Amino acid sequence: MAEHETRVHHVPAGALSEATAQTSGMRRLAAISGATVGAQALWMGQSHVAPGASSGMHHHGESETGIFVLSGHPVFSYREDGNEVHVQTAPGDFVYVPPFVHHVESNPSESEEAVVVLARTTQEAIVVNVETV
Repeated sequence: MAEHETRVHHVPAGALSEATAQTSGMRRLAAISGATVGAQALWMGQSHVAPGASSGMHHHGESETGIFVLSGHPVFSYREDGNEVHVQTAPGDFVYVPPFVHHVESNPSESEEAVVVLARTTQEAIVVNVETV
């Protein structure tokens, strides 16, 4: 039987790590992961999308992703039944991305960075960048 953790880990805002999987057009920061605090089944962090920027197409493998919009109005785009769908969000909104769903995160604002808090069901950030044809 594995030994249980015996302390609470504090990750200050200024201590988030860029040493995590990345996708073009956005910046991910790890807060809670196997590498940062020894998490066994959870990854949490942030992503930042600059004004007017869009990420590359990607998915997160078998990991489920929960997203909380902290600031800005990011748009999450994916394809459903052959149609492109755009989910427009605002601060305080939540978004769920199922495993293997290809998506793009964009920020239509010309002046405000979009920042979201991410939670995944794996202890490392699985990111599969997809080449568009």
